[in-house]
Amino acid sequence: MEREREGAEGRPRKVRKRKQAPNKLVGAAEAMKAGWDLEESQPEAKKAHLSTILFTDNCEVTHYQLCELLKYAVLGKSNVPKPSWCQLFHQNHLNNVVVFVLQGMSQLHFYRFYLEFGCLRKAFRHKFRLPPPSSDFLADIVGLQMKQTAGDLPKTMEGSLPSPNSKAAINLQNDPIIQKFGSKKVSLTRCLLTKEEMRTFHFPLQGFPDCENFVLTKHNGSVTDSSPLFGLDCEMCLTSKGRELTRISLVSEGGCCVMDKLVKPENKILDHLSSFSGITKNILNPVTTKLKDVQRQLKALLPPDAVLVGHSLDLDLRALKMIHPYVIDTSLLYVREQGRRFKLKFLAKVILGKDIQCPDRLGHDATEDARTTLELVQYFLKYGPKKIAELNLEALANCQELQAASQESRNTAEVLQHANTSILECLDSVGQKLLFLTRETDAGELPSSRNCQTIKCISNKEVLEQARVEIPLFPFSIVQFSFKAFSSILTEEMNKRMRIKWTEISTVYAGPFSKNCNLRALKRLFKSFGPVQSMTFVLETHQVQRPVTELTLDCDTLVHELQGDSENQGTLYLSGVSETFKEQLLQEPRLFLGLEAVILPKDLKNGKQKKYCFLKFKSFGSAQRALNILTGKDWKLKGRHALTPRHLHAWLRGLPPESSPPGLRVVPPPLEQEALQTLKVDHPKIAAWRWGRKIVKLYNTLCPGTLCLILLPGTKSTHGSLSGLGLMGIKEEEESTALGLCS
Repeated sequence: MEREREGAEGRPRKVRKRKQAPNKLVGAAEAMKAGWDLEESQPEAKKAHLSTILFTDNCEVTHYQLCELLKYAVLGKSNVPKPSWCQLFHQNHLNNVVVFVLQGMSQLHFYRFYLEFGCLRKAFRHKFRLPPPSSDFLADIVGLQMKQTAGDLPKTMEGSLPSPNSKAAINLQNDPIIQKFGSKKVSLTRCLLTKEEMRTFHFPLQGFPDCENFVLTKHNGSVTDSSPLFGLDCEMCLTSKGRELTRISLVSEGGCCVMDKLVKPENKILDHLSSFSGITKNILNPVTTKLKDVQRQLKALLPPDAVLVGHSLDLDLRALKMIHPYVIDTSLLYVREQGRRFKLKFLAKVILGKDIQCPDRLGHDATEDARTTLELVQYFLKYGPKKIAELNLEALANCQELQAASQESRNTAEVLQHANTSILECLDSVGQKLLFLTRETDAGELPSSRNCQTIKCISNKEVLEQARVEIPLFPFSIVQFSFKAFSSILTEEMNKRMRIKWTEISTVYAGPFSKNCNLRALKRLFKSFGPVQSMTFVLETHQVQRPVTELTLDCDTLVHELQGDSENQGTLYLSGVSETFKEQLLQEPRLFLGLEAVILPKDLKNGKQKKYCFLKFKSFGSAQRALNILTGKDWKLKGRHALTPRHLHAWLRGLPPESSPPGLRVVPPPLEQEALQTLKVDHPKIAAWRWGRKIVKLYNTLCPGTLCLILLPGTKSTHGSLSGLGLMGIKEEEESTALGLCS
C-alpha cells in the first residue's frame, strides 16, 4: 500500500540550485493548471463544479475554512474572498446548498465500517479530514462563533491594511514561502526561476514553437550571487494581432532608470488600455520607436550575467518578444497559497510601506513598478524568508480582499466588513432563508432568527421525511442526524483493531525463499515498488499466506473497495521516478491527456523528493492509458491504480504502529464483539449501512447544481478526541445513473 503523500512537491536539491525542481507553488493541481491550463479552461457547458485536487499540502480542513466555502457558495466572489483550500468554479450556477451532519460519528466510524458506507463513498468523490469538534460544531461551521484566534484573518480596518509588524501566532512551517525556501536567508541564484518553472509559467524559451522569432539576449551562463539586477516593466495595448508593446522601463540596481521608451505598435490599435498603461492616442502619435529598436537597445544594454526582475515577467518578455534565461518574478518569489499570486500594489504596501498605482493617476507608472519589483527582491535577499513569513501575507491579503468586496457591493457592505460574518448574515443580505432540521433532543442548534427556519423532529426517521419535503423549498439547508457515540473504552478497543487491520493490509507476504537466497537482492526488489517500512524473513515455513484471523478475513475485499473508491478513480501510484521525472512528463503532454496533477512527496526529514509519486487524471480511462505507457519499455516504471486517498494517510499517521506476529490469532475485544452480535438498529454498523443508503437516495432526488456536504464531525470527551471526516460533491444530471446503484 502506498505511503503517505507528504507534500505536493519535492524540496529542491542543494547541489546545483538553478536546476532545482519546482516547489509547492508548482506542485499537485497548481503546477498542472499553470502548465497545461486544464482547470482554467471553460467547460463545454457551464456547470458548477469543484476542482478534483482540493489540497496542496494538507488534507485537514478547519471549521473556519469550511464556513469560508459555504459563504462563497452563497454569495460568490464579488462579495466574499474565494475559499483558501479548494476551488469552486461557476458558483453562480449553483442552485442549492445542502449540509448533512451525522452527529456522533467520526473518521473512525467511516473506516471501521468502510464497507457499510459504500453508497456514500461512491457518490462523493471529494473527502477531507476535520479536526475534533469544539463545544458547538454547528455554530463553528455556520460562523456564529468566529473570534479572532491565532492564525485567523485579522479584523478588517478602515482605510488601510493592518500593520505588517503586528505579531500573529502563526505556524511558520506551513507558510508556502518557508516550505519553498526554508527559514534561512537565501542567495540571489536561489531566487532564480528554474528552466522547468519558466516552462510551467509560460516564459519564452529558446526552441519553443511559439518563440521562433524571439530575440535572445547576450548571456553566457556565468550568473552568480553578485550578478547585477535590473527591474523591468512593460505596458501594452490591444491591437488587431493581440497585445503589443507600447512602453518599456528598465531600472538598475541602484534605482536609476536606464531605459524608458514609448513604442509604436506594428498593427492597428483597437484599445490603448489607458486605464492600465496610462498611454493615450495623443501620447503615441509622435512616437517613431519600433519594437526592433527596443530589442536592439536592450540587448546592448544588458550585461551577459544580468538578472531581470519583474512582476508576472513572462508577459513583459513576450511583449518584448525576447528570451532571457535569468529571471526573478516577484509574483512567484513571494509564494502564495494554492498557487495564487499577490498583486504588486499589495506587496509594495505591506513589504515596502509605499503606495503605487494610485487611483487618482491615469494608469500605472512603468518606471515606478519596475523599481518596486527591484526593491522587493532586495528586501527578500536582505531579510530572508522567515521575516516575510512572519508578516502573514495571506491573512493580510484576505483582509484586503474582504475590504474590496465590501466596497464593491453596497448591498452587502454592512455584512462583509468583518471576517466573522456568519452564513445567516450572508443569506439575509440576499433575502434568503436557511432551513435547519434536527431532533428535539439534540444539544447543538442554531439561534432562531427571521432568516432561519428551524424544524425539530422526534427521530432521525422524521428528520429524513421532513428533509424530502422541505429541502427543495430552501436555497440553503442543514439536516442533522444524531447517533450514539462510542464509549471511551469501545473507542480505544476499536482503535487497536484498526491499527492491526491496516498494518495487515499494508503487509506483503512472499516466498518461500531458500536459506541461501540473496537478501540484498530481495531488499532491492521490494524497494523498487516503493518505500518499505520494515522487512522480516521467516525461513522456518514452507507455506506463504496472510495469517487468517477475524480481522483479516475481509482484507482482500477492502483492498478491492479502496481501489474502486470514487476519490481514487483516475489516480496512479508510480515507483522508481527520478528527480527529473516531472520535467520529462511535461515534455510529453500529448501522451498523457487528461492529466490534472503531479504529486511528488518529499521526505519530511531531509526535504528530498521521494522515488514515488501520484498522478491524478480526469478519468479512469485516461489513467489506464497512461499506466500502460509509463510501465512500458520506454519509461520502465512500476505502478498501479492508487489505493489510498490522502486524508486516510493523515489519519493512519495518528495511529501508533502496532501489529501482531505472523500466525497469531487476534481475538476481537469482547466489548465490541458483544456489541456487534447484538446488532441493534442504532448500532453504528447498521446505522452506517442504513443511513448511508438513505442519504444517497435523498441526494439522488436533489436538483442538478446542488452542493452537498456530508459531515461526520468527530467526537470530543474527557477521555480523548476523534477527528471528523467530510464528503463533498455537486449534484449533476449525469450522476443519476451512477447513484441508482444504491437506490
